[in-house]
Amino acid sequence: MTILVVGATGATGRLLVQQLLNRNQTVKAVVRTPEKLPQAIRNHKKLQVIQAAILDLRDEEMVQLVGGCTAVASCLGHNLNLKGIYGAPRLLVTETARRLCRAIKTNQPPQPVRYVLMNTAGNRNRDIPEQVSFQEKGVVGLLRLLLPPQRDNEKAADYLRQEIGQNDQAIQWAAVRPDSLIDEAAVSPYETHASPIRSAIFDPGKTSRINVAHFMAELITEDALWQKWQGQMPVLYNTAVPPAHKALAGSQGEGHR
Repeated sequence: MTILVVGATGATGRLLVQQLLNRNQTVKAVVRTPEKLPQAIRNHKKLQVIQAAILDLRDEEMVQLVGGCTAVASCLGHNLNLKGIYGAPRLLVTETARRLCRAIKTNQPPQPVRYVLMNTAGNRNRDIPEQVSFQEKGVVGLLRLLLPPQRDNEKAADYLRQEIGQNDQAIQWAAVRPDSLIDEAAVSPYETHASPIRSAIFDPGKTSRINVAHFMAELITEDALWQKWQGQMPVLYNTAVPPAHKALAGSQGEGHR
């Protein structure tokens, strides 16, 4: 397989690249600053680095970029500073999804390309009846007005849900929704749910970035898991392990799904 990763130098994107290379996959990584890629993978024989700002590419360059790719993974996000939150492009994730999907369709791939979007548990899946309190709806609505990244995340997922949909001949998709992101050194037990099992605003869970990367890599490379989640927006949480059982869980291996 050949997988295109955008947002490859981000905190999760670089972990996803590593996970895919660990699975012996060929990876194309679009990065503005190649030096931000970890030294351990920068010169990997199965990694092709394309130095560019993704939205600066011309349409014909986008078509060439996705040519031959069996999957596209987006780990794009906004930097948590004033310029990143309020500066252009405000719809980075959405516009990238639109242009990449348009390029995929132009290529008319023989098999549907898998588009895996890193999203957020703070965004509802409006294809199914998710229970959200009135208070949470109010807070999310306020965030949508005040914080462009919230609106961008919602619009990106809505583009996949509404414009690509469930029966597209060229593209299949899944939007992975982690809760509050944390850093951990290694993959740990985690669980996936079709909808949030706790409030992302008032009772958030934790999801390690490396677990997000692991799950996205599994989605891309494992057909059975893809069939389970394609066209959906799985929510990802770290599994809480009681302190007395942590050592035992580590000795018995990692239960991921």
